[in-house]
Amino acid sequence: MPRIQANLLLLISGAIWGAGFVAQSTAMDAISPLWFITLRFAIATVVAMPFAVIETRRAAEPLRLKTVRNFIFIGLALFAGATTQQFGLLDTSVTNSGFLTGLYVVFVPVLTVVFLRRKPHWVIWPGALMALLGIFLLSGGTLSALTGGDYLTILCALCWAVQLLLVGLFAPSSGRPMLLSMTQFAVCAVLGFLFAMKTGPLSLAAVEGALFEILYAGIFSSGLAFILQVVGQRYTTAPQAAIFLSSEALFAALFGVLLLGEVITPIGYAGCAIIFAAMLAVEIIPELTRNRRAEAAA
Repeated sequence: MPRIQANLLLLISGAIWGAGFVAQSTAMDAISPLWFITLRFAIATVVAMPFAVIETRRAAEPLRLKTVRNFIFIGLALFAGATTQQFGLLDTSVTNSGFLTGLYVVFVPVLTVVFLRRKPHWVIWPGALMALLGIFLLSGGTLSALTGGDYLTILCALCWAVQLLLVGLFAPSSGRPMLLSMTQFAVCAVLGFLFAMKTGPLSLAAVEGALFEILYAGIFSSGLAFILQVVGQRYTTAPQAAIFLSSEALFAALFGVLLLGEVITPIGYAGCAIIFAAMLAVEIIPELTRNRRAEAAA
């Protein structure tokens, strides 16, 4: 798959997650965070299962135990990110959550250098800072005093960065993107259920009250979007993927306007433009420099 198509898949993931932010926020009016996580990822597991079965039947090589172990690690990072984000939303503003979650665009290249000893293309650093600035402006350009929910959201951003890093590390070599997706969903569903049971039983009224949000998060935000992320990251780098996925904030603002009647301020539109410029930069500049090197070599 060409890199531009892979980045397009990541952009679609960002759009789906942007709309899902609205669903995640409204769902907790009726259901607890852990039961919401359990149900959304149980649905996502069912969505990914047929594709994983087909993929397994067509696989040329048998599945290795090491590969399954790596997939479980990705699921643990995903569960940590989903849980901290969901609980963080209980004690922070939408403005703070949108900005602080976007910190993963900076965490990913830093973790890539520290743990993988890989040096990203130089454009990733200004691109990450541009995306972070754009998210900040899109959030209103201000932050209220940090709360416990804010610190959970910062931890969430770090968990997302780890998940992105692990997907970029294991997805290309495994050749099993659908099984990876199903495994990480199943890990989240099982862990969510185990922790949710300790908080109390699930009521039918809670499910009915958040049914639309659960279905959207399960089928689209979890099932479809994370599958597109895993497939797209097989053909691009984790730092570049983080910048394209940061479009989540842009689409969250757009759907907030369309679905909740929210208003984007002029400074918010400036933030949208900066995020878009960052995505264009990390897509176009590496290609231009690659072509110049090829011409120089020729």
